[in-house]
Amino acid sequence: MNENHPTAPGPGADGPEACVPGREMNTVGRPLTVADVLALPVLAAGQPQVVTGLSRLDRPVRWVHITELTDPASFLKGGELVLTTGMPLPEEPAGVRRYVDELADIGAAALVIELVRRYHRPPDALVHACQARGLPLVTLAKDVNFLEVTQVVHAFILGNQAEVMRRTQRVHEAFTALTLRGAGPEDVVRAAAEMSGRTVVLENLVHQALVCEPSGDTAETALASWEQRSRATPPADHTTVSGPEGWLVAPVEYQGERWGRVAMLPPPPSPAPHSPSGPFGPEAVTVLGRTAMALTIARLTHPTPWERAAHRSVLRDLVEQRHRSPDDAGTRIAALGLPTADSRFIAVLADVPGEDDTVKAEELLSEELKKKGTQALVGLLGPTRVGILLSLRPEQPWRPVVEHLSRTTLDLVPGTTVSTGSEATDLPAVARSFREATRVAEATEPGQPLPPERSYHERSDIGLRRLLFALREDTRIQDYAERRLGRLADHDARHGTDLLTTLRHYLDAAGNKTVAARSGGLSRETVYQRLRAVERILDCDLESGEQRTELHVALTALDVLRVR
Repeated sequence: MNENHPTAPGPGADGPEACVPGREMNTVGRPLTVADVLALPVLAAGQPQVVTGLSRLDRPVRWVHITELTDPASFLKGGELVLTTGMPLPEEPAGVRRYVDELADIGAAALVIELVRRYHRPPDALVHACQARGLPLVTLAKDVNFLEVTQVVHAFILGNQAEVMRRTQRVHEAFTALTLRGAGPEDVVRAAAEMSGRTVVLENLVHQALVCEPSGDTAETALASWEQRSRATPPADHTTVSGPEGWLVAPVEYQGERWGRVAMLPPPPSPAPHSPSGPFGPEAVTVLGRTAMALTIARLTHPTPWERAAHRSVLRDLVEQRHRSPDDAGTRIAALGLPTADSRFIAVLADVPGEDDTVKAEELLSEELKKKGTQALVGLLGPTRVGILLSLRPEQPWRPVVEHLSRTTLDLVPGTTVSTGSEATDLPAVARSFREATRVAEATEPGQPLPPERSYHERSDIGLRRLLFALREDTRIQDYAERRLGRLADHDARHGTDLLTTLRHYLDAAGNKTVAARSGGLSRETVYQRLRAVERILDCDLESGEQRTELHVALTALDVLRVR
């Protein structure tokens, strides 16, 4: 009948005086439990053994009560650890059952009986009664100073309560400071995760996870199948534990109506005896309640819709490859409602004429894509640049989608330049698609002509001129153009000639002097004379195909360097 499970090692060398709050265990922020008390040296010296209720040692201990009465329950309020020598226990089993029933009914945390004076083994009737009521029964094989036990445990409890009050005050002060400095949702959620040591997630009413601050795990783990798990967790009007996973949730409001909620997730179960994976303590409840309040205020002071801010954050992380892993990125994107399984992706950049138009373009494009049912992330990537990540079905061709998006963009914000990268078959390739779109945008001159059936720019458009235009800030390109043509440009400037134009006509005509003369409105003899002057000034041979190519590249570079 005796489960014979020792709950603590024997007394340590430090003795009872080592029982200082925080030294043997860390109980701050959670109630002291029966297991905590049994681990204290002052009780461990009595060689405690758990006879019944081993699975209930996580019961909180509100107080310690020493009793030698036959009806101790009349002096209890619940949560007490009852210490007795066993002297008052009734002889008859019915009396023992009544004794235990009264303790269980009042909610006593556990019964600890000393096997020194009256008993040397626990009575069978007592064991049976405790088993029947689920009341932890602990025996002490050696004499223990009960008064010292109460002093030590009460010191723990009172010290813990004082520390909890201090920490609660620090929580209030921290969130007040965040609110006063105008912290945004990411700052608030990050502070909540740091204070609680738990993963904290902010979601909107349609169960899209907008901000996730993991603690002890990854976003991939925290946000896996987010919408399904979130919908299984009922909403609440106040901070409370909800759902099959035991999330701690609190509503977030905007202008008097519920806007979304913030959730604190319990970590995976831990084998540690006093893991924080148990019920949320008062401090966690305080942290999440203040988090919801700070988010409600932040929602009023930050006019940009948080869904849009979440899109911006995810897009930037994708472009800059700041995710821990592709799976982490996929889970985060899926939690925002964008399909990732069996999808193809296209990166699109919209460069608007001025900074004042950027937010407008972001908003209009986001709304237009929603109306059309096109799955996409839309967000600012720069002062005048909007990024769009399109998620397409495997059988869906991407060019018509991008063409519609481009023409819509040009209609909404005239003067915008739209560029696209190549198709990405998975999320790891999205960053490449954005890099390609960026190169296309960098190689696009203002007013760059396009085929009549297309309104956006793509990689195939990048020829020599656009490549040199993209590299125009590189001093090596500038040096090359100057070395090859600088002397000729200087000669034209000093003598009022126009040899550069003649050279251009000659090179554009692929070395045909007759065509060059016709293009420049000159006689063939004049063209011959001018070309001989060019050869003399540049010390080159215009009959050489290689040298003509070099000069053509230099002349194109000079043209793009003069673009304003």
